[in-house]
Amino acid sequence: MTRTPTSARASARPDAAGAAEDAGLAHGLKQRHLSMIALGGVIGAGLFVGSGAGIAAAGPAVVLAFAASGLLVMLVMRMLGEMSAARPASGSFSVHAEREIGPWAGFTAGWLFWVLLCVGVAVEAIGAAGIVSGWLPGVPSWIWVAVFMSFFCVTNLAAVRNFGEFEFWFAAVKVLAISAFLVIGVLAVLGLLPGTSSPGTSNLTGHHGFLPHGTAGLVTGLLASVFAYGGLETVTIAAAESENPRRSVALAVRTAMWRIALFYVGSMAVIVTLVPWDDPSVVRPGPYVAVLHTLGIPGAAELMNVVVLIALLSAMNANIYGSSRMAHSLIARGHGPRALARVSGGVPRRAVLASCGFGFLAVLLSYWWPETVFSWLLNMVGAAVLVVWAFIAVAQLRMRRKLPAAQLPVRMWAFPYLTYAALAAIAVVLVLMTLDSANRIQLYFTAGLTVVLAVVGHLRGRRAAPAA
Repeated sequence: MTRTPTSARASARPDAAGAAEDAGLAHGLKQRHLSMIALGGVIGAGLFVGSGAGIAAAGPAVVLAFAASGLLVMLVMRMLGEMSAARPASGSFSVHAEREIGPWAGFTAGWLFWVLLCVGVAVEAIGAAGIVSGWLPGVPSWIWVAVFMSFFCVTNLAAVRNFGEFEFWFAAVKVLAISAFLVIGVLAVLGLLPGTSSPGTSNLTGHHGFLPHGTAGLVTGLLASVFAYGGLETVTIAAAESENPRRSVALAVRTAMWRIALFYVGSMAVIVTLVPWDDPSVVRPGPYVAVLHTLGIPGAAELMNVVVLIALLSAMNANIYGSSRMAHSLIARGHGPRALARVSGGVPRRAVLASCGFGFLAVLLSYWWPETVFSWLLNMVGAAVLVVWAFIAVAQLRMRRKLPAAQLPVRMWAFPYLTYAALAAIAVVLVLMTLDSANRIQLYFTAGLTVVLAVVGHLRGRRAAPAA
């Protein structure tokens, strides 16, 4: 039987690019899975640990940094939600970019995100192994890396509902932990927690003021907060395998605002109110541990290590899932080796193995060449999320002008003004990255990888055009 080229199918039917790639995938995710994935997806290890660097750089003004970057993320998620609710696809923004900008854009955004997630799997596996090795120092950390990666690889090979169940319970623990922290913190701020007195505004205005390091510190805190939000895009990928993709995406996006405001901005406000921003414990062992120690909560460090471990394992699970679905989507659209395209039991198992294999290779590189090859790999994905967000904004700008309002269960606010504002904000963040040497290196490496992928995608598109 003659196979119809992808581009021809896409032109014949508007949703073909998404429908072809989703053929054979199981719809095993229930609404409770998607709801909890969306709720817990904003709570990552970067919030529990990485936010300490932002606080040390910006001081109490880190609240403004997280609020500003959170606003940008809400705009990006609203745009992505609008497209994904109208045309659900496991390739998410890669499919939208291909349809609205061109095959090279779908190729570039998709493979860039795939590399980002696979490198994330390696980083999270190393971090989780480090925590467990601290509890069991007699066991080498590489063994724990192998155990974690093998376990989540096997569970993702079995069925999509396994991913959903693990993320459901991981997210439940994270939500419970951050909610308990916020309740305890607010009581302490108000002076209602037994054995404590309200600090008032002493930590907000003391210690060299609200903005101790000036605008330079605020910029550093802003950059740290932007990258703490990475990974929210996975919920739109998972929605394509849910029982009701359009409804699942719509619910997830509509609740994004209060989740970001509560978990990120709210917890930052509690931390800088209760603990001096220049306390060394804010960076290590972390701001949440520092607050619990200050309040005299017993076993604070051990408790937070458990929560951080769960956050890391949750991110590993989500990244293996997201990278495998993105790879499958790209390959099904003709953007990768067809040998990996097979779906069996509703799962793209070869894509799962390829994603896990790349992640494990990244782990080996961290042991063999930590200061060279692995460092280059980290730098190449350092600004990748910003590039992906830019593709999302441009694709949404074009799609919105084509689709009638009746086909949009979710709509971007104040279109097209907020879309342009989001693009401008992304450009501003990229410019700000050039002001710091470490961020500048990441920006240049990411730009290099993006250009290479764009050129390859363009050349592949040119070769495919005559055949189509």
